[in-house]
Amino acid sequence: MILERRHLVAKRVIAKQIMGFVFIVAYIWFNEVYDISSLIFGEDPTPINWKESLAESIFIAFLGVHIIKYTKKMFRRMKYLEGTLPVCAHCKRIRDKEGQWHEIESYICCQSEAEFTHGLCPECVKELYPEFYGEKEEQKR
Repeated sequence: MILERRHLVAKRVIAKQIMGFVFIVAYIWFNEVYDISSLIFGEDPTPINWKESLAESIFIAFLGVHIIKYTKKMFRRMKYLEGTLPVCAHCKRIRDKEGQWHEIESYICCQSEAEFTHGLCPECVKELYPEFYGEKEEQKR
């Protein structure tokens, strides 16, 4: 269900990008035909320049295709990063697509911009350093 919702969000984002680029191209042609600045500001109308509008439209379409490709790539990457990871039940290493096993810290650092810092939770401090934990309890009292 969550994956379906994310897929739907990706489709909506891409659809809105497409609509935005279509709107920009439509505005270019509308402005060329009706000369919006002369309508709004009362300036002298400029002659229609179809070649300029065509060049602008081609540039916007080219830009739109590349942005939409990048967006699709980004959503595929997000899907990969949010997917399930095969983890060893004993040593907690992660298996990559090629079948190689990696330490969890190195795998996540290579696949994302996450950085790790280490510490001990209270339960592990009790187990590993019971004498230290006992001192902390006495200091609290």
